[in-house]
Amino acid sequence: MTKVSPILLSLWICLVSTIHSNARSNESLKRPKLVVGIVVDQMRYDYLYRYYEKFGDGGFKRMLREGFNCRSHHYHYGNTSTGAGHASIYTGSTPAIHGVIGNNWYDPIAGISLNCVSDSLVQGVGGRNPSVGKASPRNLLVSTITDQLRIATNFQSKTISIALKDRGAILPGGHTAQAAYWYDGYTGNWITSTYYMTQLPQWVQDFNALKLPSKYLRQGWNTLLPLEQYTESTEDDQPYEQPMPGNERPVFPYVLAGQAGDAFGLAAVTPVGNTLTREMAIAAIKGENLGKGKYPDFLALSFSAPDGIGHRHGPNSIEIQDTYLRLDQELSQLFTFLDEWVGKDEYLVFLSADHGVIDVPEFSQKHRLPSSRFSADSIYTQIRNVIAREFGDEKLVKAIEIRQIYLDKKRLRAKGITVDDVLEVLREEILPVNGVAEIFNTRKLGETTLTEYQRNLFANEIHPKRSGDLMIIFQPGWITKTSFGTTHGSPYHYDTHVPFILFGWGVRPGETYRRTYISDITPTLAAILQILPPGGNIGNVIEEALTSN
Repeated sequence: MTKVSPILLSLWICLVSTIHSNARSNESLKRPKLVVGIVVDQMRYDYLYRYYEKFGDGGFKRMLREGFNCRSHHYHYGNTSTGAGHASIYTGSTPAIHGVIGNNWYDPIAGISLNCVSDSLVQGVGGRNPSVGKASPRNLLVSTITDQLRIATNFQSKTISIALKDRGAILPGGHTAQAAYWYDGYTGNWITSTYYMTQLPQWVQDFNALKLPSKYLRQGWNTLLPLEQYTESTEDDQPYEQPMPGNERPVFPYVLAGQAGDAFGLAAVTPVGNTLTREMAIAAIKGENLGKGKYPDFLALSFSAPDGIGHRHGPNSIEIQDTYLRLDQELSQLFTFLDEWVGKDEYLVFLSADHGVIDVPEFSQKHRLPSSRFSADSIYTQIRNVIAREFGDEKLVKAIEIRQIYLDKKRLRAKGITVDDVLEVLREEILPVNGVAEIFNTRKLGETTLTEYQRNLFANEIHPKRSGDLMIIFQPGWITKTSFGTTHGSPYHYDTHVPFILFGWGVRPGETYRRTYISDITPTLAAILQILPPGGNIGNVIEEALTSN
């Protein structure tokens, strides 16, 4: 038997160790080439299963079959709205930290009402004039997962964000995105602001030049399937549904382009909006060459149209079912394109929602469930009148926004009045009103009658510089939308329970029933991407969803 020299043996061992070490090192650097974040505006969790039998194989079913499904996924704060939802998904944080406490709020320091993405320092780009599109992420107080990916790759990763709504595009893109694009319902163009650029890229100009909104709106909206097959929904033409402009009744088929020309804004309240979003997304991937570089790129998409449709018709309508059957097809087409463009096993997708939705009160009443409507404006007027009568000063209330009452602290102190004095009066007069569940001091949650679960929800919602002094909670089943349709914005399960599905690179197929939260999405993505989560993140990695890649 030939003896091996100790020196040669040592060299061989070193060589093998080096090879294994390099292999492990290279393996640890494997990451998806492209991450696609999908937020469906107003998607309640149960839609995945209510319409399951009528979905095709390539959209939602593919995600559920090949991905990981968190079946008890919830928001962790009370004011479930579009702005706060998108900000929380992409920061892994809460309104109490990231500062986006709603779509709009009153700024007690500046003394004005603000939109969550309004920015007077920028101009619109690509719209009918520069005053349209004055928006940016400056009101977002922390970084996003998209920011963190850009930082981790020394800004060599690309981030593009797209949605019909400005807030649905801007907040996911974070502070460092190459671009966020949103839809101008007046011109039918995709636009942006000077926060990102001074002129639209050629590929966006070319896409706008296709005039797709005109093409699709002229086709109208009819059901995808024969009407009698929508057995998961109520009959068409319910009295509580809101008719579409140019249509006398809320029934199929809908005419979407009237004698006055194409009403481009209708894209936001019909499935046309989802088609435009999907086609814009594919144009962005091609135009920006996403997923083809050395580092992972990120495409943030928000399908905004289901929200407009849901508000008008409600979650039990044929309109909303048809919307999701069509969205299923849009997702299937998107995934097929990604399979070809990036490679079937080379991209990562997640899908969630910015909030859920409550059943239309008249639907609930028909089935003897507790529910009703009332006017928030009438209650807010009553609040102002009560305070003016009891304390002799109508200016003690500076504003009432998103169920929060902002008091003038200087005037209170000058009169020797405390916030709790005002609260005591309001509890006596407003709490007995039907639809009102509770009123409390936002700085004294521990002194309320709220459960521990509710206290945590509102603690996560209240920002010390942006929230009001008192907050009103409405009863379950009651909404402040006084005419047609329905809404969201409550701390109840129909608004907080939303989907979260991970699908693609680094994901282990399966599901969990344990409670997970919106704040867990970002740290899970960060773990897959091997980067730091955003600075305001409070969530945890959903470990069971991940492979060992």
